[in-house]
Amino acid sequence: MYRPDDESPTRSHRLPVTCAACGCRLEAASGARDGEYHHFRPFNGRDARGCRVDCVELVHDSTGRPALASIA
Repeated sequence: MYRPDDESPTRSHRLPVTCAACGCRLEAASGARDGEYHHFRPFNGRDARGCRVDCVELVHDSTGRPALASIA
C-alpha cells in the first residue's frame, strides 16, 4: 500500500494512497478536508472500474482505511 510522502519538502508531492480493503487508488481531498481520501469517481456504489465495493462511498484516512466517523 502506498502512503503520502510526509518527508517530502512540499506537500504537493505525494505518493498514491490505495484503499486497504479493495486496492483501489484514492483521491486526496483538499481544503478543510485535508487528510481525507475518497475513491476515484464513485458512481452508484461502484468504483471507477465498475466494481461494487462496500467502502466506495466512505471517507478514508491517509493509511487507506475507511475512517471510523464515516462508518457510524
